[in-house]
Amino acid sequence: MTIRIGLHSEDSALKPLLSSALGKDFQVLLETDEQGANRLLDTRACDVLILDLDARHTPLTQKVECFSRIIESHDYAVILVLAEDGLRSTAAELVRLGAYGYVRRPPSIRDLKAMLLRAVESTSLRRTLQTVQQRLETTISCDRMIGSSPQMLQVYDLVRRVADIDASVLITGESGTGKELIASAIHNLGNRSSQPFIAVSCGAIPETLIEAELFGHEKGAYTGTVGARVGFLEQAGSGTLFLDEIGDLSLATQVKLWRVLQQREFTRLGTTRLVPLRARLLFAPHRDLGEMVAQGSFRQDFYYRINVMRIEAPTLQERREDIPLVAMHFLRHYSDLYQKSTTSVDADAMTALESYTWPGNVRELENVLQRAIILAKGDAIAVSDLPQHIQDESVVSIDGYQPAGSFERQLREYKIKLAITAVREHNGNKTLAARSLQISRAYLHRLLRTADSDGAAAQDLDQEPVRAKLELA
Repeated sequence: MTIRIGLHSEDSALKPLLSSALGKDFQVLLETDEQGANRLLDTRACDVLILDLDARHTPLTQKVECFSRIIESHDYAVILVLAEDGLRSTAAELVRLGAYGYVRRPPSIRDLKAMLLRAVESTSLRRTLQTVQQRLETTISCDRMIGSSPQMLQVYDLVRRVADIDASVLITGESGTGKELIASAIHNLGNRSSQPFIAVSCGAIPETLIEAELFGHEKGAYTGTVGARVGFLEQAGSGTLFLDEIGDLSLATQVKLWRVLQQREFTRLGTTRLVPLRARLLFAPHRDLGEMVAQGSFRQDFYYRINVMRIEAPTLQERREDIPLVAMHFLRHYSDLYQKSTTSVDADAMTALESYTWPGNVRELENVLQRAIILAKGDAIAVSDLPQHIQDESVVSIDGYQPAGSFERQLREYKIKLAITAVREHNGNKTLAARSLQISRAYLHRLLRTADSDGAAAQDLDQEPVRAKLELA
């Protein structure tokens, strides 16, 4: 796989020198002016852009101003600065503005290759984040839900369709997938958004109290009551009542709720006075209601009544391409909350997050990011900041694999072997290979790029420098 290197330089002799030294796996594209360099980045014609800080033809101040404009106008681009020792402080200032790193001029070709490969991996990650961010902007009206995968786009579409309709909605999905967020989005995007939204976990209320909590009661309705109580059905007013874990409701309570939905009215315990139901009800189970109906532990008529519309919350494993965006959301939130300077997740740590199966879904990812931010010592979360079970999950033996080197290198080499094996088994079809591994196609490409690199370049992949000084070969 050819890596495209953009070169912005006034030294026309530099392109053939770099092309010859880097070899056939690299293609060098030369642009001598600012407009050409911007075009390389805007059209994604290059994977990495090198800015040559050679001030022999153009005054240094003008060149720095030009490079600053290029860097500041391309947030997701990976840019290296090529500078002689005398301009090291100037190059460092460009790095602080957003450049990926700087390289000493003339560079060590072996070290330059290593840095270019790290930069390409970073480019892929940044572009993935940029793509999902742009796609998310088209669905930003879906309240606090995050993700741009096909599964989430389908959820957003269904949420919009039912937001202004008073039909009951059953929101299903595994624990931690964000069922309450979907319910909240339906409320916030609908015509009841100015009214209360009340979420109730039925499993958290004792069976003896659930009816009093839902319907309310009058003074003296049963032993121990001190005064009258307004139940959740009344508290919701003309807003939305979200009942979670409805599989824990007794059959008797199911009958009463079914009648409420049918007749649109109810009574408080201890009185016969009818109270009109003005709220919209949304429901979510934590067990399979269809199976419960078959077993007789959930009423069939009630099941059909609440299952008018159904929205399935996808698992995090089903929408792996959303992991970088969701992770960055939690990173920003908890960095601000804990007043930490951690602003990014390094490439190796993001690879580990994308590879993990996430049985606890988004809730588990939030917990992991919260912990990692507390432990992080620098500006970026590293693999060592993640829980050990996430680091270990992918490290198992496969035929012909002999582990060697650091933990991060062993982990990467194993993943590369898995990627190569999957592509071979699917006759070169990378889409099918990525699907079989349950990873995104972009992540598979990153693994294959690393596999295509030579050993001298790959040995340094574990490090992600803010600034790199490469010695003369």
